[in-house]
Amino acid sequence: MSDTVRYETDGAVATVTLNRPDALNAMSGELLEALLARVQEAADDDAVRCVVLTGAGRAFCSGGDLRGIGAGDALDPLANAAQLRRFEETSRLLAEMPKPAIAAVNGAAAGAGFSLALAADLRLAAEGARFVTAFARVGLTGDFGGSWQLARIVGLARAKELYLLGNQLDAATAQRLGLVTRVVPAEALAEEALALARRLAAGPTAAYARMKRNFAHGAEQGFADALTFEAEGMIAASRTEDFRNAAAAFLERREPEFAGR
Repeated sequence: MSDTVRYETDGAVATVTLNRPDALNAMSGELLEALLARVQEAADDDAVRCVVLTGAGRAFCSGGDLRGIGAGDALDPLANAAQLRRFEETSRLLAEMPKPAIAAVNGAAAGAGFSLALAADLRLAAEGARFVTAFARVGLTGDFGGSWQLARIVGLARAKELYLLGNQLDAATAQRLGLVTRVVPAEALAEEALALARRLAAGPTAAYARMKRNFAHGAEQGFADALTFEAEGMIAASRTEDFRNAAAAFLERREPEFAGR
């Protein structure tokens, strides 16, 4: 496996790290191939109950590697739509895997790197992190689901502004817009992200999976249909071992323990 992406586990938490620090973790074809494989591995591993995505060095991800795009590389992400769509599965996996995904944004998140962060369920940001769509600067339109996610997080008008004008957001502004869950000092980011991931990994991951399905379904359906889908998921969740144990713990005035079943 390419060393452009690192994969580590700590108990039930998997950390996927983009590892081209000298290139600000720009998305080469090699990195995208490795990233897709590692995120798929985390999604498929039942022992992994929460996933953290971050970057090595001073950037989270600066987007596509313009030095390699159009160079005829077999892994060129812009070689054709089918190739790009395959790499974009990374965003779908982060958004839809049946476990929480956290983006620990340690620095610049630009272009498709910003889109990747948006695909995660929660985002923590270092104080020096920056967010920018960047596509308009190079005459591109956007990929990795950024426009879809951004419009749902900040609203259509603000999303259009950020895409068309390409204004850069600092971490505090991103938090104010609802893009970021929490802003922390850079030196504390990894520890804070791991602590949050451990909290989620110890939670009712079977219920979390259904919550994520509810949000995804609701984004595309009318309210009445969303109510039906929620009700079906609620009944299914009420029949899990996690619910029975948590209900007993509530009645016994103790903290619940979740097994994800």
